[in-house]
Amino acid sequence: MTRVPSRIGIGLAAAGRPAYITPSRATDLGGGRDVEQLRSLTHDLLEAAYAGGVRYVDVARSYGRAEEFLAGWLRSRPEIEDVVVGSKWGYRYVGGWEMEADTHEVKDHSLSAFSEQYQLSRELLGDRLSIYHIHSLTPDSPALGDRALLRALSTLRASGCRLGFSTSGPRQGEVIRRALELEVDGRTLFTSVQATWNVLEPSAGPALAEAAGNGVTVIVKEALANGRLSPAETDLAPAAMAARALAGTHGVSVDQVAIAAVLAQPWAWRVLSGAVTKQQLTANLAAGALQLNPLEVGRLTALAQSPEEYWAQRSDRAWR
Repeated sequence: MTRVPSRIGIGLAAAGRPAYITPSRATDLGGGRDVEQLRSLTHDLLEAAYAGGVRYVDVARSYGRAEEFLAGWLRSRPEIEDVVVGSKWGYRYVGGWEMEADTHEVKDHSLSAFSEQYQLSRELLGDRLSIYHIHSLTPDSPALGDRALLRALSTLRASGCRLGFSTSGPRQGEVIRRALELEVDGRTLFTSVQATWNVLEPSAGPALAEAAGNGVTVIVKEALANGRLSPAETDLAPAAMAARALAGTHGVSVDQVAIAAVLAQPWAWRVLSGAVTKQQLTANLAAGALQLNPLEVGRLTALAQSPEEYWAQRSDRAWR
């Protein structure tokens, strides 16, 4: 793998906790998913990612112990100073490290949740925390109108930490535009956005292009649609089938086509790999060498699902 800085980052949503909605976890992780096993796995992934040019790592308070695992790796590699760390607040991990938990995470966009979770994130990550996102803004989120919360966020921004938000659901474009209009004392609040964009669900693209055009950092999550665009699944959605066919034409894997389609978007600063094995990570990073032309990408996105259908199917995915 190359040491040239990559536009591919790594997200630890699937590595930081025993259960998640991605496929083939039994094969990838085996039956033993205790804290120390996943800590070791995460450290190995981070080592391989850094060697491959990855310089952005994404975690969240709700990703099990992902912040803790990342903090431990950073302490073990004090010479590494060029990794940008982004975390998120607004969901609590309540799964208790149980794969069969009834509920794994709970959303809370209140001022008290922000105050509590930021303190925990800062205690673990210290000054390495560069970007702090609100986790999964939707049109009904109180965070869009809670003036006390927005003022607290503004205070954090004034201290030097960049602020952003991630989005979920079929109305991502609306939320992106609304959130980026928010100001406190005449100053724009957010300078980073993390959104879902993939060939099955590209509807946020125009809003993300506008954001990037205004100097906002754009991070793309779920490029593989939580595994639907990975070799582990054989999804029958037209765009997924077309992506597999295009992968065959190029002699690559479908995950590489999915990531390359994001990299073809000039507004994408980073696209996150959600790999949990070094083999998956190697394949994901290889997507950086695959150049898809606009016609190829356009043919894929023309077959996309409606946002409503895509997000309904995502909500139905089982925690494994």
